Amino acid sequence: MSEPAPRPAASVVIPNWNGAQHLPDCLESLRRQTWRDFELVVVDNGSVDNSLQLLARDYPEAQILALGENRGFAGACNAGIAAARGQFIVLLNNDTAADPRWLEEVLAGFGRHPEAGLAASKMLLFDRRDVFHTAGDFYRLDGRPGNRGVWQRDQGQYDVEEYVFSACGGSAAYRREMFEQVGLLDEDFFFSCEDVDLAWRAQLAGWRCVYLPRAVVYHKLGATGGGPTASFYDGRNTIYVLLKDYPGDLWRRHWRAILRAQLALAGEALRAWRGEAARARLRGMLAGIIDGPKMLRKRRAVQQQRVVDTAYLENVLSAI
Repeated sequence: MSEPAPRPAASVVIPNWNGAQHLPDCLESLRRQTWRDFELVVVDNGSVDNSLQLLARDYPEAQILALGENRGFAGACNAGIAAARGQFIVLLNNDTAADPRWLEEVLAGFGRHPEAGLAASKMLLFDRRDVFHTAGDFYRLDGRPGNRGVWQRDQGQYDVEEYVFSACGGSAAYRREMFEQVGLLDEDFFFSCEDVDLAWRAQLAGWRCVYLPRAVVYHKLGATGGGPTASFYDGRNTIYVLLKDYPGDLWRRHWRAILRAQLALAGEALRAWRGEAARARLRGMLAGIIDGPKMLRKRRAVQQQRVVDTAYLENVLSAI
């Protein structure tokens, strides 16, 4: 009887939906990684382009999970995480290319920060490599998430390794023990803010998120998302997070700011009513309110895992 294969240190999980034009840049960058102790899992969401043929022909090192249907970003990632064997699970968009030292820096960062359950990379634009997509993500006390440094030129302002609220799902790394404690991505989110929801659950349970400025990924921002579909899910899932994750003590302190922020977003969409994306955002916000009872049913389990105090949360939510 043969010995089972040793577990890799890391598993890189790539969700894919009709991304054949982007996969070569992404997968070739993984072939150039200085850290080699990792497995590659590509999860296909029912692509109708030649993604599966491309993978089978050119990338035999990839373990391919063909779902046969579109289960969204969250569903695809969860399928990949379930199949992954690594101690660290790294989610990577198919429209990215990683610096050769990226994975080495991610794992070194986890080694320096045993309290970190999440790690955020420095994400720069693929075609403008001195411009940020994100230097880790923030979540404001008024309930609005965002990308640190988005659209800024990289002039060294985010070169400090530090704690942030969340890692952008496009290149987020997680400790397996964190998943075992707080659960995987919430598939009800489908697409958008699923990483924010997971970060909330991790933060409440006492896990930190560390931003690693030497772990660099280049992203073709908007290449595989955006438009009315993204606007709908952004609107809906922002409401989902507020109802499911945002703690009651913070609600009592900051409900006015939360309400003003949501009204401002709705007002912006109403002023741009002729645009399809604006109308989709409003439909999403309404859907989030209608689905409120479903998120509230999940809320109790999330809040029961909380071990951090109000002062900690206000500090991490104020750090932008």
